[in-house]
Amino acid sequence: MRRKEKEIVDRAELEAVIAAAQICRMAMCDGDHPYVVPLSFGYAGGTFYFHGAAAGRKLDVLEKNPRVCLELEAGVSLKTGAKACDWGMNFRSVIAFGRAERVDAAEPKRRALDIIMAHYAQGPFEYVEAALAKTVVFQVKTTLMTGKKAGQ
Repeated sequence: MRRKEKEIVDRAELEAVIAAAQICRMAMCDGDHPYVVPLSFGYAGGTFYFHGAAAGRKLDVLEKNPRVCLELEAGVSLKTGAKACDWGMNFRSVIAFGRAERVDAAEPKRRALDIIMAHYAQGPFEYVEAALAKTVVFQVKTTLMTGKKAGQ
């Protein structure tokens, strides 16, 4: 990182950004083209969890190339100033890398969905079996995670 004073190196601080984030953006490579999607998510022990429909572009891309980059941010606000160069953004962000893997077994799938739900609400959670059958769950175990902050 060019500006070391903005780097977040403490794991607890990185995880605080993740806990405060509402959306995770997943970047994938669709052949020669980048593809980014915003997702609801859960996080536990260095692993991100996501869910979605059993068909669609995201799954097609991940089946061909499971390598992903994730982006999350928290505390975003505009910093104004008297001059154009005084303007900027206040933020904390995390970038993570890993490989997306499907979670197909029933109990790990439920645990992953519980982790996703717990990011947004308090449980316990119940799932309709027919909906579970139509839902794909996947996980990304992080291989590298970096953070940056400004104005915080």
